[in-house]
Amino acid sequence: MRATRRRMRIVLLGPPGAGKGTQGDRLADRCGVPKYATGDILRDAVRRHTPLGLEAKRYMDAGELVPDDVVVGLVDEALESPESRGGFILDGFPRTVVQAERLAALLEKKELQLESVVYFDVPEEELVRRLAGRRVCSACGAVYNVHSEPSRAGEACQACGGGLETRDDDKEETVRNRLRVYRESTEPLLDWYRGQPTALHELVAVGSVDEVYDSLLSVVGCS
Repeated sequence: MRATRRRMRIVLLGPPGAGKGTQGDRLADRCGVPKYATGDILRDAVRRHTPLGLEAKRYMDAGELVPDDVVVGLVDEALESPESRGGFILDGFPRTVVQAERLAALLEKKELQLESVVYFDVPEEELVRRLAGRRVCSACGAVYNVHSEPSRAGEACQACGGGLETRDDDKEETVRNRLRVYRESTEPLLDWYRGQPTALHELVAVGSVDEVYDSLLSVVGCS
């Protein structure tokens, strides 16, 4: 169901496993605006062989972080697209204060104003449970979660019968390290937004998907 409303320009922030991607997809569909996640923008630019996409690919192929200049340039291109004229949702961007400052300058140049920032706050132990519970089919790549979306075939993929595996980056030690790195980069970002005119909403994203979605709708005002 889509809703007609004022132009929405928001940022969704949150650690891995917080559910912002799932909720962002639902919100984008309901409110009729595109959702842009940095990874999706990068992969699309690489696929289309754009100049920035080719530059990003050099870093990605070398296993290096894509520089802020390239990432911000790709976000700039996305926000220039016709579909974003009625608003947009940025999923997981910016990640640092530097990126936030660059985004603010970019929007000011376009004479646009960010409406709100929503931070999905989830306790670390719940994040570890969610991420460490993921299982991926070794044959077709289908993703399950032993806690929330288990395969009906038990230890096998319900789609193709392949074996289910835990990815290296979903192992508990790795998950905790990813969360530590995220906290270190994001806490200064949240402090920065607290000092900005843009409204910062800290949403406790615990409960069912529908419960969290209802809470999200209440803070962004899309009905």
